[in-house]
Amino acid sequence: MRFFWTFFWTFLLVEMLAYVVSSMSSVTFDYATAAVISVGVAILIFILSAIIPNQPVEKH
Repeated sequence: MRFFWTFFWTFLLVEMLAYVVSSMSSVTFDYATAAVISVGVAILIFILSAIIPNQPVEKH
């Protein structure tokens, strides 16, 4: 379920970001490009969450 919600929120936030950036730079908004970027960002988030250790560090 966490994969679904991570993808869901990543998709929404990247789509919103693409819309705002495209309107600020006077470029037409492309839904498909933003969807592909959101899939890439979601995969990057999944990879980073697997790499980062979950246990606390005993010594600094």
